[in-house]
Amino acid sequence: MIQVQAKSVFAHFMVGNTYSYDQSTWEDDMNLAKEAHIDGFALNIGADSYTQTQLDNAYAAATAVGGFSLFISFDYAANSAWTTSDVQSMMARYGGQSPQFQLNSKAVVSTFEGGDSTSTDWGAIGSQFSLVPDWSSNQGDFVSSGKVNNVAGALNWNAWPVYPSLTMDTSDDTTWKNMLGGKAYMMAVSPWFYTNCYGKNWLWSPEDLWYDRWQQVIQFQPEFVEILTWNDYGESHYIGPLRPAGFPTGSERYAGNMPHDGFRELLPYYIDAYKNGNSSSTADITAEKLVYYHKINPSTSGNQGGTTANSAMNGQTTYPPTDASKDYIFVDVLLNSPADVSVTVGSNPSTQLKAMNAGVSHFSVDLQGQTGNVTYTVSRNGQQAFTTTGPAIVEASVSDPVNQMINWNAISGSTTCTTS
Repeated sequence: MIQVQAKSVFAHFMVGNTYSYDQSTWEDDMNLAKEAHIDGFALNIGADSYTQTQLDNAYAAATAVGGFSLFISFDYAANSAWTTSDVQSMMARYGGQSPQFQLNSKAVVSTFEGGDSTSTDWGAIGSQFSLVPDWSSNQGDFVSSGKVNNVAGALNWNAWPVYPSLTMDTSDDTTWKNMLGGKAYMMAVSPWFYTNCYGKNWLWSPEDLWYDRWQQVIQFQPEFVEILTWNDYGESHYIGPLRPAGFPTGSERYAGNMPHDGFRELLPYYIDAYKNGNSSSTADITAEKLVYYHKINPSTSGNQGGTTANSAMNGQTTYPPTDASKDYIFVDVLLNSPADVSVTVGSNPSTQLKAMNAGVSHFSVDLQGQTGNVTYTVSRNGQQAFTTTGPAIVEASVSDPVNQMINWNAISGSTTCTTS
């Protein structure tokens, strides 16, 4: 079993989206995660008929890949009837396997919600395993109800700003850290949020979230980090590869042909900086990179699809989606030395940017109604270092001729220049 007390980074993995997987698919995902310096997967499970088959595949794949840890996150929103014996039985099958992540010499058990479950004896689970749940909905009584006494740590699912806020801060992280009183805190990071399936239809502001949140992780120094998510296509916050067989019904329209692979490109730098305690040497940069991410449709170019900013079902005041999702191109560059960065949309004049320092620089470019292919160029002293042309920004009538529905998801990509 993998005993990790040092800082670790996991990606939340929806096992419900893996019914077409075999062991080799799991291995492929795990190798991609390892390349991004991710330490393991938190395996979210519901009550699907193929859950145990896929958990078997996952643990076998992690054993074959090596150096990659796993723990199970029991989803109480998808299956409210997990019993104490259900959890114990599942952990008896997997808790002793070599990839199983441990904390305090016990196998880790996590959850999505479930803090108020009457079917599970959390005292029994917490004494047998290292319980690190997401009980974000129970923040108000986490301490007063004694829930804190049953856990070895906690994940806080709060990873997106609620409008009218356009940015995240660490106030909620600080609250959870204080409530845990020295127990392990698992901080959530996510690149995006938009959903329009299974009766859900809202977005939370993406803005500069991916860059900003990693800077907060590096400064806050939590014991663990959980990326939300590897493969939740339905909520548009996946950083893993597109696997269309796993798209939830209805998400094909906005997740199909919308890769998020670019979100992984700078993770080795961010994760190493987090683990090194707010330091990452630019001498370790062997390849300069440019990463971009943006919507493909201007926010006023078509049918908004009934989407709101914020979630009424979560008790939030809703607003027009255009209030929270601005028309920007987001650009991150990882460089060995200062450089000029230009962003050109179609035949419009270029936006000129300046990366003043080595390391990561982040930019937001206002589209101002422009459409067309987007070209990115990095130059020094007037000489082009590297360039790439990314996906076009188009009217909704072009990307969706039938419904002319705006896609509020992001597309993300990157280019690399190997340095000597």
